Amino acid sequence: MSDRPAGAGPRIEPYGDAAALVIFGDEVDPAISSTVRAATLALDGLRSTHRGLGPAVAAYMSVLVSFDPLVVGFEEVGRLAAEALDDPRLLEEPREPLLVEVPTHYGGEDGPDLAEVAEAHDLTAEQAIELHAAAVYVVAFLGFMPGLPYMLGGPPELDHPRRPTPRTRVPAGSVAIAGLQGTVYPFATPGGWNLVGRTDLGLWDIRRDPPALLAPGSRVRFVPVTRRGAG
Repeated sequence: MSDRPAGAGPRIEPYGDAAALVIFGDEVDPAISSTVRAATLALDGLRSTHRGLGPAVAAYMSVLVSFDPLVVGFEEVGRLAAEALDDPRLLEEPREPLLVEVPTHYGGEDGPDLAEVAEAHDLTAEQAIELHAAAVYVVAFLGFMPGLPYMLGGPPELDHPRRPTPRTRVPAGSVAIAGLQGTVYPFATPGGWNLVGRTDLGLWDIRRDPPALLAPGSRVRFVPVTRRGAG
């Protein structure tokens, strides 16, 4: 099913013997990401009417649909996915979600890469903060660890590559950028993105329903705040 003509819909390819990969494009793009999020909802809905299908999991350009090969085969899953996505209305995202504001302490120990990023783009640290805080990011998907958002929408003026050498430990709550992407680390972990700030907002709480504060499609704005006692 991977030889479908251009314009006929997404490519659907095997991904191992128990999953199908539904591919909508070949580059990270906000429009493709929007289609992926809507398609994930449509494909996940198939589980209620068809045995053997597992969750649909979104990435930037594709959706992974798992299945039980003892119950249903790839060809059948591909057919169901193609039929489910044939209606263009299903590829329209639901109404615009509420904006989530993330209070952020920028620079210093909280954002050790802010000065370097700013200097690389001929900006002051204050200008870099203003640009980052003015952007509205959109969560494309969650991954890497529970509750970690992969977000698009960073300002072009701060289009900065990942660090050449990842850190062995990034503190929980770190606000980071890489290219035009943004994220917040819910837990302490190794990581290679540029750390520009930190938030005290909890992105993952198992006692919350759902545990993740953000979801695919969430809009996010970072709000500069000063740590109590600073200055």
